[in-house]
Amino acid sequence: MKYRQLGRTGWKVSEVSFGAWAIGGGAWGSVDDGESLDALRKAVEMGVNFIDTADVYGDGHSEKLVAKFCRDCGENIYVATKAGRRLNPHTADGYNRKNLTAFVERSLKNLDTEAIDLLQLHCPPAEVYYMPEAFGILDDLVEAGKIRYYGVSVEKVEEALKAIEYPNVQSVQIIFNMFRHRPAELFFEQAKKRRVGILARVPLASGMLTGKLKPDTKFTSDDHRQFNRHGEAFDMGETFSGVDYDIGLKVVEQLKTLCPAEMTLVQFALRWILMFDAVTCSIPGAKRPSQAEENFAASDLPQLSEKTMAQIREIYDRHIRQLVHHYW
Repeated sequence: MKYRQLGRTGWKVSEVSFGAWAIGGGAWGSVDDGESLDALRKAVEMGVNFIDTADVYGDGHSEKLVAKFCRDCGENIYVATKAGRRLNPHTADGYNRKNLTAFVERSLKNLDTEAIDLLQLHCPPAEVYYMPEAFGILDDLVEAGKIRYYGVSVEKVEEALKAIEYPNVQSVQIIFNMFRHRPAELFFEQAKKRRVGILARVPLASGMLTGKLKPDTKFTSDDHRQFNRHGEAFDMGETFSGVDYDIGLKVVEQLKTLCPAEMTLVQFALRWILMFDAVTCSIPGAKRPSQAEENFAASDLPQLSEKTMAQIREIYDRHIRQLVHHYW
């Protein structure tokens, strides 16, 4: 496992880290806590030292599971969580001192810790990025010792560019994968200039880039890949990166022809993300140890050739760009 600097925190984190959405249960179908803990153990065995969760993943279950694991594992693990999506309705005026403080206190309890390593605003409405007072509240929570650092998780590049204008934003979590190239065009350069870390989320496009999904694949009713394909529950871009299911399957077949023999398609997709030095880490999920092993081995695989990178870009330009590029 290789490590990269996270913003200006001084932390060196595993360049492929653990995304803990799926292990929270809810939105990803059935999950087994025993298998989830085994997946976390396998991740740490392979050098992972950073876990990303959120207070709404399983209504706090993911946070509690991560806390249980960290208590028992005996390693120094950085844990990032998120706040804001508990608001109902999810509106900008909800990002106030009372609510943010309550969310942080709840996460501190769930995570069984005195201070949250990294707190991220969880894809807030765009107006929040134009509310300096919201970021001032985060500064106060740092001053109070409740959180060590803070960042944001965003839907759109424009939100990311606005967020990094705030001097104490340490990280931006954004969807970046073979189906979503736009962050690399302008945002990555600006983030590097400001020494802001980038967490590449949804790196496998909700499983599409594993190559394991088929035209007749069935998803359970509680899996967002079934109930959110058109943005019915949350932003459409969170599900298959906003790409139509059937088109995504066809593009994956083309990507398979470029995949080096020594890699699985999963590792190919993760390796592609790591080719961008502005990225601090990608955060694939893993519900089982076998998935964790496949994911985290990607760090030690060879870099992709310039020719392969150009071919991937050509496929994106021909089939995907017009579907997603201008939206996110």
